Amino acid sequence: MSRIPVAALIAAGLALASPAVAQDSEESFEVGVASWYGSEFAGSITASGEPFRPGALTAAHPTLPLGTEAKVVNLQNGREVVVRINDRGPFHGDRIIDLSERAARMLAMRDNGLAQVRVEPQM
Repeated sequence: MSRIPVAALIAAGLALASPAVAQDSEESFEVGVASWYGSEFAGSITASGEPFRPGALTAAHPTLPLGTEAKVVNLQNGREVVVRINDRGPFHGDRIIDLSERAARMLAMRDNGLAQVRVEPQM
């Protein structure tokens, strides 16, 4: 993951092929591809020790501390949702976050399966 200034990210038009992290004195966020997982994993134990619930507003992230809340913004339509990180992943390609089915529906990305998003930890 590379660190780039916010201005450079905006200048690049957010059209990044791989995940990026932007930080300045006021904000920290990541831009990349989100996916979602649903009913087929219902009841599976997450990294936090709780069972996965597709109807909860939760997500898997590779590095954010478990329990962290993160605002996820769909960059294609502007919809946003706040999720709680309760699992690790995603472990597929260049994806930066794996959302619960409910969160994917709220971002209007469930049918597409993937979306370009911004992830903002709410610390």
